Formats: sequence, C-alpha cells, structure tokens
Amino acid sequence: LQITNKTPSPASSSAYSSHSIPASSQTPAVARGTIQRAERFPASNRTPLCGHCNSIIRGPFLVAMGRSWHPEEFNCAYCKTSLADVCFVEEQNSVYCERCYEQFFAPTCARCHTKIMGEVMHALRQTWHTTCFVCAACKKPFGNSLFHMEDGEPYCEKDYIALFSTKCHGCDFPVEAGDKFIEALGHTWHDTCFICAVCHVNLEGQPFYSKKDKPLCKKHAHAINV
Repeated sequence: LQITNKTPSPASSSAYSSHSIPASSQTPAVARGTIQRAERFPASNRTPLCGHCNSIIRGPFLVAMGRSWHPEEFNCAYCKTSLADVCFVEEQNSVYCERCYEQFFAPTCARCHTKIMGEVMHALRQTWHTTCFVCAACKKPFGNSLFHMEDGEPYCEKDYIALFSTKCHGCDFPVEAGDKFIEALGHTWHDTCFICAVCHVNLEGQPFYSKKDKPLCKKHAHAINV
C-alpha cells in the first residue's frame, strides 16, 4: 500500500458522523491519540444501527467508540484498510489505522523527535512522550507533578531545592519566594530564625554580636558556652 503525502480533507470525516446516543450508553471520552480496538459481537436478537451507514445491522457487528458498525464498513478514513481486527485511532470524528494517524496527525516529541502514539504530555508549549519529559537531574518523569525551570532545563521540586534554593542558616530549610529573610554573618536567615544562640530572642533590626558564626544579643555577647 502506497500512501501519498497529503492531509485528509475535512470532508472525509462526514462518512463517520455520529448519530445521537442516549446518555446512559455513551462511553467516556478518551484522550486524543489513544490507540483503541473494536470488539466483535455475534449476530443476536439485538439490531443496532451502523455508525457508518446508519442502517440496521443484521448479523455479526463491531462495537467501537460507543457505537456499532458493519464489520465491512469500519475502515481507515484515508487508506480504507479494514480496522475490524487491528488497532485504530479516532481523530476529528473519523477513524484511522495507526500508520495513517502517525503520518498525518500524531504530534512530535520535543525530546526524541519521534511521533507520539498514545498519551501526550503538553509542557513548555511543546509536546512530549510522558516518558521523555523528565527531571534534568534524577531523570524521573514528572507525570502531573510540579516542576521548576533553571537555565532552560526542568527540575522536580526535590532536586530544584537541593541544587538551586537558598537555605536558611538557622533551620536549614529553603528560603522560598515571599519569605522574609535577613542576610547577616555571610549567610541567609529566615527573619524568625535570626535569634540569639543563648536566649533565642529575635534579633531582627537589633544590634547583635557573633561568636563561632552564631548571632548573640548584647546581653549574651560574652557568653562562654555557645
């Protein structure tokens, strides 16, 4: 089979226009690009309508995307290959074989530059395989977790804090955006952590002394045990 390099026209979707389905029988929407497969059913007393020709099906039928189909009419909208026993992808109310979907519709991964079949990760205005959008340090996929950018690279929260955050010299926890902080004795401190090493009185805005890299109030400036 030879496929010419052109995009199917919007008109090709009309052959598979959906008919109304009772709410109770509708299937949950699947993510774009999800690879699916039709299920075969033998002839029975049930006479469903075909999703392609809208005629009653008398005999074996397929079920896919919450609708029923004549087996001979469930074909790729572009190359017309039968999809009765192979995987397919739904796109713009039409069904395509994997090969045609990959050629015409599948997005390209920003990391490995191959086509994405299945779940797509959208981040940084680009598309990625879920396994390709990973932390620059630990290489673990982000999934739905938050990430931070540094020098154009994404980092998970744990690695970003470990590698790039400023830590308070008093409590060793990060000084985060919006936190009040003090720079003293060559270090950064949360405003509530800059206290006398002996009596723990807060020294923000107060005269202080230091011994062994620890702040001291005026009263304990000459304390022996610090």
